[in-house]
Amino acid sequence: MSTATLKRPDTEARPPRRTLPGPDGLVWTVLRLHRTALWMWLGYLVISLGLLLWLWGPGSSDAQKAFDAFGYSGAQDTAFRGLSSGLPFFGSFDSGFYDPLSLTRIAAVAVAVFAAGPLIARELESGTAQWAWTQSVSPARWLTAKLAVPALLVTVGTGLVVALYRWVWDGRNHLLVAGIRPRDIAFSIGPATVANALFGLAFGVLVALVVRRTLPALAVAGIGQFLVGALRGNSWPFQGQYQQPELPVHSKAVTSGGTEISDPGCYKDLNCLDQHHITGFTRTYLPSPDYWPRQLTETGILLGLTVLAVVAAFLVLRRYQPRRAAKVTKGATA
Repeated sequence: MSTATLKRPDTEARPPRRTLPGPDGLVWTVLRLHRTALWMWLGYLVISLGLLLWLWGPGSSDAQKAFDAFGYSGAQDTAFRGLSSGLPFFGSFDSGFYDPLSLTRIAAVAVAVFAAGPLIARELESGTAQWAWTQSVSPARWLTAKLAVPALLVTVGTGLVVALYRWVWDGRNHLLVAGIRPRDIAFSIGPATVANALFGLAFGVLVALVVRRTLPALAVAGIGQFLVGALRGNSWPFQGQYQQPELPVHSKAVTSGGTEISDPGCYKDLNCLDQHHITGFTRTYLPSPDYWPRQLTETGILLGLTVLAVVAAFLVLRRYQPRRAAKVTKGATA
């Protein structure tokens, strides 16, 4: 009687499965561990970008119609009466135009708070970071991943918001009520806005490494970044006596013959407009010669502070490096 033996399939002889290339292990760990914060950041971007697109399109329709009919007086009247198009309880186009700027400033503080708390201090306080350092991950490499991944997301996201904001500003600034707010937004939206968010990230990481406690680090980083944002608008050394310089504005009325004349100041008087043969209006804030010098100076200051904060963070991290065992001297007795 013959017996047959069953052989197990030789799994080692199978060709290895091909997998798509994925991100580095530390990068994937940072994204997976902080996926809630990632979704919140994406939500901020969707809301800000969507709001800006709405301001460019239906949100400005009522103000644009009033401007086409009565010029700046019509846009001003629309703003004072709080008329908007498309969203209930939103207020006027003029008031809603500054909401993305407020979100951007809040986001910079939120980045600092996140970096100080969930990103660094919580892992130091819970021992998660120390455990990671025992798994063939050096503290320096761990901190590099913690800084690089959020820095990339912050730079790309804030850069998109700034670029779209400048586009909306260039196309719709004629509908805004004159005053300090248009000057504020004109000098606030630029590369310095991105640098401010990056500084918040670096500052929060440095605070977390120094304090090492989650709640105190959250408070210090949030308050510190808020003060930096306040200094940007009021007390930077290069801003001089006034918060922002005046923006020259070019306002004209267009006659039925296509000639541009000075605005006759008819306000909403149709008879006055007919007497001057007014068929339309133009109004544009002219580019300020101070914009780029101020933006580049502010960006340089913020990036310099960011670099100093990153260097200081790595210097503080050196105290977490495992100390080498002291060498036994040759003449030591057993």
